[in-house]
Amino acid sequence: MNASYPAILETCKRHADRLQWAKSALAKHFPLSAEGMSQLSDQEIAILDQFSTRFAKLQDAMGAKLFPAVLELTKEPENLPTFIDKLNRLEQIGAIQSVENWLILREMRNEFSHDYPDNPALQSAILNKAFALADNLLATLNHVESFAKRYQS
Repeated sequence: MNASYPAILETCKRHADRLQWAKSALAKHFPLSAEGMSQLSDQEIAILDQFSTRFAKLQDAMGAKLFPAVLELTKEPENLPTFIDKLNRLEQIGAIQSVENWLILREMRNEFSHDYPDNPALQSAILNKAFALADNLLATLNHVESFAKRYQS
């Protein structure tokens, strides 16, 4: 078994747990509106920050560390030259359900890298999209974990 896979999975699960907690804590506010954004308490804004940070960190950790660890665990070729080649291979072996789905999650993570403090309508639209995609990200992690269990001794 790949020695780093369990540690990487544990990191991903920690991000996932905190993402799920933030999502649950914020559920009553969704869908958000620009007006709704202005009515959030400082604590609720901190939870929104936790939500967006954990979404981005989980997506990053999965793409940069978990996926390569799964390819290594399954003894897949290591000479896949590009990230899209790795994603295609992960889809082919059943580790992820869809390359297209993963690219949507990656795009969402990229949207978090832009800050729009003076545009609450845009902020709320991005957060609404992420809130809808969070379950998809969590389900992808669960799917990868279930897939990888077959290769662990």
